[in-house]
Amino acid sequence: MNSLNSVLIEGNLVRDPEKKELESGSKLCMFSVATNRYFNQDNEKKSEVSYFDVEVWNKTAELCLKTLSKGRGVRVVGRLKQDRWADKEGHNHSKIKVIGESVEFKPKFDKKAEVSHEDADDPAF
Repeated sequence: MNSLNSVLIEGNLVRDPEKKELESGSKLCMFSVATNRYFNQDNEKKSEVSYFDVEVWNKTAELCLKTLSKGRGVRVVGRLKQDRWADKEGHNHSKIKVIGESVEFKPKFDKKAEVSHEDADDPAF
């Protein structure tokens, strides 16, 4: 029986996605998502940012490569995967990443279309 391994991450891309195609023909898209957490501590507002590496495969990878760019908001549903390896000196390392099974694209906002303060006072606006 499989254990439960499910994750939902919502945030913004840190950089443009990267593409990789395996010899088997499988397509891979890799990107990093920054998430923000806001909380109160000792009557002071605090925030923390966390960064998560995400991999998506095949059709989802193709769609992400066409649609995503740095700064774009996403919601990723998937699972965690731990990679383990030893370096040349024999030291063990590991890294946890998100394997995205579903990616939702957040609306894209055009900075040029932002409202200026002068327009906001116009009653016709």
